[in-house]
Amino acid sequence: MSNDSKRFTIEAMELGPMENFIYLIHDHNTDRVAVVDPAWEVDRILKRVHDKGVTITDILLTHSHYDHINGIDGIHEKFDAQVHLLKAEAKFWGQYQEAPTAHHGGDTISLGDTDIEILHTPGHTPGSACYKVGNNLIAGDTLFVFGCGRCDLAGGDPHVMFNTLNRIKAELPLNTILLPGHNYAEKPTSTIEEQIAGNPFMHFDQEDAFVQYRMHEHDKVRSSPYHAVPRNT
Repeated sequence: MSNDSKRFTIEAMELGPMENFIYLIHDHNTDRVAVVDPAWEVDRILKRVHDKGVTITDILLTHSHYDHINGIDGIHEKFDAQVHLLKAEAKFWGQYQEAPTAHHGGDTISLGDTDIEILHTPGHTPGSACYKVGNNLIAGDTLFVFGCGRCDLAGGDPHVMFNTLNRIKAELPLNTILLPGHNYAEKPTSTIEEQIAGNPFMHFDQEDAFVQYRMHEHDKVRSSPYHAVPRNT
């Protein structure tokens, strides 16, 4: 659980067969909740929200792959929640293209008194997004703890992913807390500083070498759970 001056909390729920992390962002002043990437065991999400006595008003999508969106309808059966995603992802997916809550990178969502900044982080899909909440980065499949999302699925591009990870490395504070989309590593969270030091995908200075590693080498040489890799190995 993460907090920022007690204005909000972020709770992680690991659900489903693919070790997905679903996040509940709770604005304390209004008791509004945004659920990030609702999927799989929607009944557990709804029970947790009921037990907390809060209301889901927003659904935030990092991207549109099935394992991150298959719980949307289940949430909508109980709550009239607005769906938020990037316009580029809406176009790629073919859903929510005309929705007023389709965004551009750099936009801010207001969840009561909690501001949520949307970062456009393509590479896994054309419109992949990360959500920055205080000092927390909810990264979906863009960046895992000691890993990153695949680029060989529809819409993936390792050249774009290389640039995205370098922007994250250059632009985010080192103490930013990483909250990934899957529990693939030896621990569930990390920091950007720790990822720069130990995430092999953050070690590449040359784009071609990154692409070769992401597309042809990584899955052969690494097993899960992921762990830190020194830069020069």
